[in-house]
Order: sequence, then C-alpha cells, then structure tokens
Amino acid sequence: MPLSFFALREAQVLAIVDYDAGNLRSVQRACRKVGLTAEIVADPRLVESAERIIFPGVGAATSAVDTLKERGLDKALLSAFQKGTPILGICLGAQIILEHTEEDDRDCLGIVEGICTRFEPDDPTLKVPHMGWNGVEVTQPHPLLEGVENGDEFYFVHSYFPRPSHAGNVYAVTDYGTSFCSALGRKNLFATQFHLEKSGRFGLSVLSRFAHWDGCLTT
Repeated sequence: MPLSFFALREAQVLAIVDYDAGNLRSVQRACRKVGLTAEIVADPRLVESAERIIFPGVGAATSAVDTLKERGLDKALLSAFQKGTPILGICLGAQIILEHTEEDDRDCLGIVEGICTRFEPDDPTLKVPHMGWNGVEVTQPHPLLEGVENGDEFYFVHSYFPRPSHAGNVYAVTDYGTSFCSALGRKNLFATQFHLEKSGRFGLSVLSRFAHWDGCLTT
C-alpha cells in the first residue's frame, strides 16, 4: 500500500520518482541495502515534500518527459531543487535534467545547462548502446564520490550521454570511443549516467553517501 501524502511527510522517507521509466524496484531494493527507506511515488505533492529524491529511469526520453509533464512531476522536481532538497539522478535521470536531448530533438527539464548526445563511435567494434562495466575518472571532488578511485568500474546501459555546457558541472568522465561525462551535478542535484543499483559495492557506496548528504558541495 503506497504511503499517503501526510504519511510520507511524517515518515520523512525518500521518494523514488515514478514516471513509467522502469527499473524502479531494483533502485528501491538497493536503497534498502544501505538503510534508506524509499517509496516509489507518482504524486507530485509527495515528490515536492520528500526529504530527499531519487530520479532514476531507463527508456526513451520523449515518453519520459511527456509523462513527467502530464503528472506535474517536472514542476515538482524543479520546486524541490529550488528548495535545496538533495536529488540523485540515475541514467535517464542524468540526461533529462539537461536542457535538450538529441533523442527525438526534445526539450527537457533544463535544471543543468547542456544537451544529451547520441554515441557515434568511429570504431566499428564499439557497439551502441554502450553496455557493461566501465571505469570512471573523477574530475573534481564531490561528497557522493568520496572514496571513488579513478578506474573504479560501474555498470552502464545507454545510447545517449550528457554534455553539460559548463565544466564545473562535470564530476566524472568515462571513455567509450570518446571521453564523456558520466557524473554531473549542480548545487543539491547529483546524477550518474551509470546505474548505481547495478554497480555492486561501488554503486551502493554512492547510494549510502546520498543517504546522509545534505545537498551541500562541501563535507
């Protein structure tokens, strides 16, 4: 039974945004492993009032943005961001926080300046989507990446990748024919192109730090 609006406010649990983008249950199970009480919610009031938010997703950007707008979740996410609520984006949630995606030439949420671009590798041995384990290189410190070493491997499944306009929003990069942004952030929002819930102990370590992150960029 899903929590009511008032029960969620009282419990101060984490909201996993439900916009029919898949993979939500595995994110919820990963949260449980690090001691986070997480509820999957589609009500924008629950998202806006949550103590912290995870914005995951797999699938097509167009249908995802359409569903966000239809449910009023786009405005709820923006309001939560503006209030300083800690927000964690995962995979598709790391792409549609940007201004625009090349996938169907679609405008997105615009929380972070930049666009989402499709892989076009020159090397024919590199398949799209980029799928499997790959290393990350931390480009600047972030509280959620504390303890992550260059070369630590995380799990990826994606055909598009984020390209923030400003280097200051890039926190990690990964090589797949080209060096691409695999972790980005702005203020109280942090997002990873890799799947934390599928990345074993390294992914769980980021989730564990998110459980205690206050949204500030300094520890």
